[in-house]
Amino acid sequence: MLKISDLTYSVEGRTLVENATVTIPTGHKVGLVGRNGSGKTTLFRIIRGEMVLDTGSVTIPRGWKIGGVSQEVPGNEVSLIDTVLRADQEREALLAEAETATDPGRIAEVQTRLADIDAWSAEARAATILKGLGFTHEEQQMPCSAFSGGWRMRVALAAVLFSEPDLLLLDEPTNYLDLEGALWLEAYLVKYPHTVLIVSHDRELLNRSVGGILHLEDKGLIYYTGTYDMFAKQRAEKRALMASAAKKQDAKRAHLQAFVDRFKAKASKAKQAQSRVKMLEKMETIRAPEDAARTVFTFPEPEELSPPIIATEGAAVGYGNHIVLHDLNLRIDQDDRIALLGRNGEGKSTLSKMLSGRLDVARGKMITSNKLRIGFFAQHQVDELYVDETPLQHLMRERASEGQARLRARLAGFGLGADQAETEVGRLSGGQKARLSLLLATLPAPHLLILDEPTNHLDIESREALVEALTAYSGAVILVSHDMHLLSMVADRLWLVKDGHVTSYDDDLEAYRRLLLTPDKPAEKDKPKVKTAPKPTRDEILALRAEVRKNEDRVTKINDMRDKLAKKLADPMLYEDGKAGELATWNKKYAEIMDGLNRAETMWMASLEKLEKAQNA
Repeated sequence: MLKISDLTYSVEGRTLVENATVTIPTGHKVGLVGRNGSGKTTLFRIIRGEMVLDTGSVTIPRGWKIGGVSQEVPGNEVSLIDTVLRADQEREALLAEAETATDPGRIAEVQTRLADIDAWSAEARAATILKGLGFTHEEQQMPCSAFSGGWRMRVALAAVLFSEPDLLLLDEPTNYLDLEGALWLEAYLVKYPHTVLIVSHDRELLNRSVGGILHLEDKGLIYYTGTYDMFAKQRAEKRALMASAAKKQDAKRAHLQAFVDRFKAKASKAKQAQSRVKMLEKMETIRAPEDAARTVFTFPEPEELSPPIIATEGAAVGYGNHIVLHDLNLRIDQDDRIALLGRNGEGKSTLSKMLSGRLDVARGKMITSNKLRIGFFAQHQVDELYVDETPLQHLMRERASEGQARLRARLAGFGLGADQAETEVGRLSGGQKARLSLLLATLPAPHLLILDEPTNHLDIESREALVEALTAYSGAVILVSHDMHLLSMVADRLWLVKDGHVTSYDDDLEAYRRLLLTPDKPAEKDKPKVKTAPKPTRDEILALRAEVRKNEDRVTKINDMRDKLAKKLADPMLYEDGKAGELATWNKKYAEIMDGLNRAETMWMASLEKLEKAQNA
């Protein structure tokens, strides 16, 4: 087991963890979560023995191998498959010894050990891992030098998975994977035979692949059993209990203090007052949990354009004489939320570049609205920021006519406060750089926002804030992402990019996930055709969307009323003697509001279901 005892460590004078104790049982798979900058990566370095502790200890069983992804695989001429095979150093050493050993006893020992570690199936296992991470058989024979840094990181991940360390440490492994690779990794980790500790902000991965959550917060480590959703629920309940206990204690303290203040100078009540003073002194303070500054994204609102904002007719696009996508007959309206699905290399990025005007149509035509503004975010843009300039200077270049106060307000709307506004980009965290790039992409209030892997480097709170912002955004959205949670919460249309074409994917994301994980499943026998209802018209779909928005607004208003009533019911004055009648009235109103909220939510869900059926018809 991995045992952390009374651990304290600091970085540059700032204490990240203090007196933390936790035990992770052997064979468990645990997600390490916490806000950006809380010290998760530093904890990994401590477990690997790369840092000196202030106090405490980290204990692992003797003989355990600890494995993690290297920063980068060298760009040498060694093939991908051989690079992965060499990661198992014991196998490499035994194979070398088998070639030179002469002692019969030792030869027998070597061959027995090779059989024990299943050395002869190693190449097949390595090839399976590389294939799962997106490499074809032909690519596996190519040298590492033929691939970019992001693809080499996949090779590094394949190498550590193949070596099967007793303790596997993974730090944001999905940041350099596409959706297909991320889903494969989820399934692989479930079957991994040893202990896993993974830093991830991918909610779906933490729900599917781990059985425990280690939360790093307020300089402490707390272990929760269960998936991420179970952890989130337990934590919310715990915080609510702490807040309630603190509130009750504050009311009791105020009551005691009021008695002391009123009677401390009165002789007949002096002893009673003094006893309450002692009670106050001995009362151990219960502190309400502090709420961290709420993560936000504030997208500017574009004006409404007549539909469609983009339409293609028989369009084709590619590079030079190489056509990647053919016969594109697509339509995008301003209220569309589209997720692009498809394996790496099928043309998702090519389609995004064409729609954003970064790549010309080779034949056919693409018609766009005259006033259309498009915002484009791709992960590589984070690396193209000016590292020696501040976020404020980046905005001043784009909006020279706006005053600094307005520009600072824009930065604050993306969670970049006063300190970050004046910090050089090179010193910002990955999440802060991603926020700045998103701000720059949305600065012109685009009618269409194209986002290619927007959640890389964002923590879970930031990802939830992005979901909220995209949901409220009145422009169209096209998403390419490995984050299934983001796709499921935002997208209402799915386009499959495959075999040079773009088609509507009529099933849901869960079905697509199953398809990717069982690609070789035999096709089912043809079933009798069932007569289907006529496809809804565009006007019918627009009417259903209007009904959804109307029901959503009703739920929002009732929620606001509920919050106001809850605040009223939380007032301690309402529970004083003589106010039973007033309390009963407010409780009755609250019950009525909750009943109305339940009905409104039922109507909202029903309208969403109708809309989904109509869009998939």
